[in-house]
Amino acid sequence: MDGAFFEFSAYHILLAGCGVVIVAAYWLPRYFSGREPAASGLLILGGLAAFGLLPGVPEAITPLDRPTIWQFASEFAVIIALFGTGIRIDKISGHGLWSPTIRLLVIAMPLCILVVAGLGLLAGMTLAGAVLLAAVLAPTDPVLAADVQVGPPLEGGEHPIRFALTTEAGLNDGLAFPFVYFAIFIAATAGGMDGWIGEWFGLYVVYKIALGVLMGLGAGWLLGLVLFAFPRGNPLAETGSGVIALAGVLLTYGFTELIEGYGFIAAFFMGLMLRRKEDDHKYHARLHSFSEALEHAVTAVLLVMLGGAIPALLPYLDWSLALIGLGLIMVIRPASGMLSLLGTSLSLKQRGVVAFYGVRGIGSIYYLAYAGAQLDLVNEGELWATVVFTILLSTMIHGFSAGSVVWAATHEKDDPSTEKQGS
Repeated sequence: MDGAFFEFSAYHILLAGCGVVIVAAYWLPRYFSGREPAASGLLILGGLAAFGLLPGVPEAITPLDRPTIWQFASEFAVIIALFGTGIRIDKISGHGLWSPTIRLLVIAMPLCILVVAGLGLLAGMTLAGAVLLAAVLAPTDPVLAADVQVGPPLEGGEHPIRFALTTEAGLNDGLAFPFVYFAIFIAATAGGMDGWIGEWFGLYVVYKIALGVLMGLGAGWLLGLVLFAFPRGNPLAETGSGVIALAGVLLTYGFTELIEGYGFIAAFFMGLMLRRKEDDHKYHARLHSFSEALEHAVTAVLLVMLGGAIPALLPYLDWSLALIGLGLIMVIRPASGMLSLLGTSLSLKQRGVVAFYGVRGIGSIYYLAYAGAQLDLVNEGELWATVVFTILLSTMIHGFSAGSVVWAATHEKDDPSTEKQGS
């Protein structure tokens, strides 16, 4: 017992290291810039630096061995982020307001999936692995994209660029799920597609999406009554507690999943509908602040752990897989985004900003961990290595540039139609 008094535990090292990295990632940039870069990239690099040289720690947190931890932690972060995304949108109506969002979802997202899946096949993956890679990398991230999204509730003046990127991130996390299931079906049937296409489209595309929307709208409406209407003389909205946001979104997500709907879609639409209730009430800002604090806390720990897991995943990454991640960030998403936005009221510069800032992040971690829990993945190491590399690349390229680039694009004065739409 005496000899074990100063024995170091990998778990306690992990906790202490997470704390040091998170403090440093948010604190140190303030010495160098008034508009500091997003902390996400620094958190991953800090996790890599802190744990990469310590024996045993990367192996202890690798998603290859413990996907369930990553699945549940990332699921919670995405749920809270999607609800917060819905809450922060002040305005949902206006001529052509939703056109860029719809185009990004209907044109750009499927194009990205198709091209990435093709590249996955060329890199030597199985059909199921290539489709799964494309599906998990398809959604833009509501968690890591704060610098490109609209501000907190009641701020107003939402620019079309920020509105498009916010609503895209709020919706495509749920809309990527059908493609994940598509890959799971391919893997389960050894590549055969006979007999399940109808079930996949009817259940996993139409039914689950529709149910997610309806459940979210209904839950947001009911929670609005609970918060603002009953009891009439003493509603919950008059209190300072924001924990009702967590309770409401967990109830909505859990119940939607129980009846086979997409809980991610329900969480976003719940926030969107709740925001319409007493839309000028200051309680919406408190709800958003509470959910944002939860989201940031869980996400920060996840990103540090992600950086710590990189040494264990690095051997699976070869140049062809790295090129897929680089191509998605620098070519595939920007090109498909620009194509999808042709004909919108956005200027050329604004279309370029929306097309380029398709941030990848926590949603991709959840989808891959979820798929890994459903079946044995042939290319699991390669999939995780590619996804983690892409997230790291996105946090560095998007995170360090988004603040200044998006600010400049949303303050340009050359396009009067844009100013009118964003007012």
